[in-house]
Amino acid sequence: MARRSGGVTLQQLTYFIEVAAEGSISAAADLLYVAQPTLSAAMKELEARVGRSLLVRSARGVTLTTDGAEFLGYARQVVEQVALLEQRYLDRPPSRRLLGVSTQHYSFAVDAFVRMVRRTEGAEYEFSLRETRTWDIIEDVRTLRSELGIIYRNDFNRAVIDKLLRDSGLEFRPLFVAQPHIFISRKNPLAGKERATLADLADLPRLTFDQGANNSFYFAEEILSTLSSRREIRVSDRATIFNLMIGLDGYTISTGIISDDLDPAITAVPLDVDERIEIGWIGHSAIPLTDLAQRYLDEVRAVVAEFGVTLLGEGHDPRSRPTPRTPLEA
Repeated sequence: MARRSGGVTLQQLTYFIEVAAEGSISAAADLLYVAQPTLSAAMKELEARVGRSLLVRSARGVTLTTDGAEFLGYARQVVEQVALLEQRYLDRPPSRRLLGVSTQHYSFAVDAFVRMVRRTEGAEYEFSLRETRTWDIIEDVRTLRSELGIIYRNDFNRAVIDKLLRDSGLEFRPLFVAQPHIFISRKNPLAGKERATLADLADLPRLTFDQGANNSFYFAEEILSTLSSRREIRVSDRATIFNLMIGLDGYTISTGIISDDLDPAITAVPLDVDERIEIGWIGHSAIPLTDLAQRYLDEVRAVVAEFGVTLLGEGHDPRSRPTPRTPLEA
């Protein structure tokens, strides 16, 4: 596709962002209050100006090409920066804030999201937080349904997860490493122990998050997923798993970071195993995060730091063992 003279306009970028979000030119036209032929022509003009195909058109709507996914990240950056400039220097009202996050079932991710929303300026915003399956998180970020995802790696699943991310044009950036804990009801007999062993769990129902059609051990949210359990219950959401912890004295294995405000009936007990859980965020390798996404990650780091966890830099070697400093890392 030949590049045409002239630059890309802010209106074209705004149109493109809406088309990508809706997956349909007609749906985006309705939201933007422009005629569908006008919007379709604007998208063709945009592709001509950048000299690349950004959209794949079909009877079911539109999807982004690889170039389109990368272009969308930069378009969001430009539109957000212009809005901030106008707000600061032209006394324009704050623009509608947009952010999508997909995550495994972690209360710290929800806690950080709550803080981010509370501190968001502006009368209007549109946020999404999806607690969902591991495969779906990767798909959400790959297709830009969400700007970033929160998942875990360990020695068992790292090679599989990293290959899937590479094939999807995504990258894992570490946030912290924690020792595994069991989450149980505060009324569970194990709640008073300093540490729990695998033998302690032998007769308790093991609660795991169902991974649907991709129910591979490598996509499980819980470590030690290959170990057999006499009593196994799969669930689809965090509220249900907490209810089963209380009603059946069940347990699940996670990071040990749990908010008393969000989950007052549940406690965490260190699990005596030689394993570590590396939590990180995933995003497109070639697309910079928006300021709002960076702000959310700052809130995640702040929540985690309050539990005494040492945060990791992006150059961290995930196979190295951290020096024990806190109950979460000991």
